[in-house]
Amino acid sequence: MRFTTNHLINGKMAAFTTAMLAMFATVNIHAASSLPNFADLVEKNAPSIVEISTIRRVAPRSAGGDQEINELLRRLNPGQELDLEPQEMPERRQTGAVGSGFLVSDDGYIMTNNHVVAGADEIQVNLNDRRVYTATVVGLDEPSDLALLKIEANDLPYVDFGDSDSLRVGDWVLAIGSPFGLEFSAAAGIVSAKGRSVPGRSTYNYMSFIQTDVAINQGNSGGPLFNLDGEVIGINSQILSSTGGSNGISFSIPSNVAINVMTQLRETGTVERGLLGVRMGEVDYALAEIFNMERPRGAFVQEVLGDSPAAAGGVRNEDIVLEFNGHNIDYFTDLPFYVGQYRPGTEARIVVFRNGELQNLSVTLGSSPTNIVAAAEPELVKERNNPLGFKVSELSQETRQVAGVNGVRIAELNDGPGREAGLIVGDVIVTLNRQDIDSPEEFARVANDLPDAGFVPIRIMRQGQGSTLALELTR
Repeated sequence: MRFTTNHLINGKMAAFTTAMLAMFATVNIHAASSLPNFADLVEKNAPSIVEISTIRRVAPRSAGGDQEINELLRRLNPGQELDLEPQEMPERRQTGAVGSGFLVSDDGYIMTNNHVVAGADEIQVNLNDRRVYTATVVGLDEPSDLALLKIEANDLPYVDFGDSDSLRVGDWVLAIGSPFGLEFSAAAGIVSAKGRSVPGRSTYNYMSFIQTDVAINQGNSGGPLFNLDGEVIGINSQILSSTGGSNGISFSIPSNVAINVMTQLRETGTVERGLLGVRMGEVDYALAEIFNMERPRGAFVQEVLGDSPAAAGGVRNEDIVLEFNGHNIDYFTDLPFYVGQYRPGTEARIVVFRNGELQNLSVTLGSSPTNIVAAAEPELVKERNNPLGFKVSELSQETRQVAGVNGVRIAELNDGPGREAGLIVGDVIVTLNRQDIDSPEEFARVANDLPDAGFVPIRIMRQGQGSTLALELTR
């Protein structure tokens, strides 16, 4: 056989191909060996994860007793004796959404989201080993969307918290929960961003979320987010989705926030937050130019509220807050987040940019409106079996100033038109039947004048946004 140039070229190509394949195989083996072992992490921590389901009792309704319907039946059945007396229907039990949680102590304390258990009459906890317990609420904190529960059990497996401040964008993280009721499912991803401010369930912006690309879905709420050391560094809370399913953008509550909230709930059942007393805005490029800053950063003080801790500490309008108690303020949303991590009475150091110079101030924090546990007012509508299905309470003056709204807050929600229209506890009622509401007394007057049947509009504020809903009233 003659050895030609083609044979030489083909031989070199074959050798090159073989070498490349060997190199890629080596790279793939190295890449595979460098990936984290999630199996060990799941096996170690899954026993500490719980599935949470809720039950709400729906008040019984009377069957019959509607005068118009009864009169129609008599006309259709002349001469017949009809039993048209109202019949009391049995109480109904309505199953709520399934969520997740995790044990934080060996004697049965459990962390989860506030929105998973808020308004529940019964809370059922399913452990990983299939034991089932009824949980009691130790405390709820709506601004952070966290709740602390307790079951009567001992010698339980539990997780440890890590330091969420040490997280870096790109770090591996793992979530375990019950998406769509599929109990104890694991999903991994990376930290996509830190310090995210997204629409929450509160009028107050006391949260700075961890953003991940972990596949979080309905039912994962309240479950833990682990780092590779098996420590909880976040609690899964929200997703950003147009379909209700995972789009690769999920938000978790930092563990350092959860530790603070858990400690206070366990001690007192409530959470106290400090108050600075300013209205803020973002420092954009234009403001940075006006005030001769090197780059846009900080929180711009639009207004110092009267008789506030900020006013007493020397903060002025048009100051730019750059640092709060050792925490850098890059965006204006950072300021309320850090202020909310300290209790009232804390003396905090503030660095502000004023007239081209840095000023060091000391402020003693006041008490945030979220610290006020408003007692439910007595029923404010005339006797007709409370047709609206909810009770309201007064808004404090601080709440009116900080949130910038007038109205009354829904303090208790029962079965009725309010629940059916989509109202939730904590909503602020601004108008009812197109009439302004600025006090419980005004609400009572308007509610008492509502028609017996038909639709009436109610305007509310929720998450800092207004919306109008329709209440359907029946006799």
